[in-house]
Amino acid sequence: MAKHFVLVAGNISSGKTSLTECLGRRLGWITAYESVVDNPYLADFYADMRAWAFHLQIFFLGHRAEQHMALSRAAQSAIIDRSIYEDAEIFARAALNLGTITERDYQTYRHVFDLIVGSLALPDLLIYLWAPVEVLLDRIVDRGRDMERSIDAAYLKLLDSYYQEWMAGFDLCPVLSIRTDDLDFVHKPQHLEIVIERIRDKLLGREEIEFPKNS
Repeated sequence: MAKHFVLVAGNISSGKTSLTECLGRRLGWITAYESVVDNPYLADFYADMRAWAFHLQIFFLGHRAEQHMALSRAAQSAIIDRSIYEDAEIFARAALNLGTITERDYQTYRHVFDLIVGSLALPDLLIYLWAPVEVLLDRIVDRGRDMERSIDAAYLKLLDSYYQEWMAGFDLCPVLSIRTDDLDFVHKPQHLEIVIERIRDKLLGREEIEFPKNS
């Protein structure tokens, strides 16, 4: 494939990191990931969302803008685990809904976000990963991250509702929607190959695809 710049979006534990890693290895693409281990605010945020939500959003905005600019300008194809757009459309909205960010702070954040995003190159493709909330919750429990222990089904459902709204109006680039609860990119190479085929189709503009089809 020619040089492409791809973003991976989706709810917590939807499979973004696994897919990004697998595609990077398989296709030789540059990869970039959400800052989790080295994030100076994430643990504090999960412990006290009201005190740290605004700080976390500002950190992520700068972090993702830096990633987006660097990889969109790279000489070879690149893929990023989580898009900058989700910061505003999903997580900042959720923080406002839950009262962990005030209306004043939200409006300040949105102003800075809009200024930054307006200067960024558009991606060639956004891969949207999704799975039922109960599956996401099971995965979060299984991976056992201390900072994620406070995440519950209600929060995941709120995020999921915002993802659905966002996807319904997203028009910055083509979108490949993938349901991940029956896919295993890591241990089943045939699943990864099918996804790569769908990515190629999307980048070539061949068809509108949702994969796998809902049963």
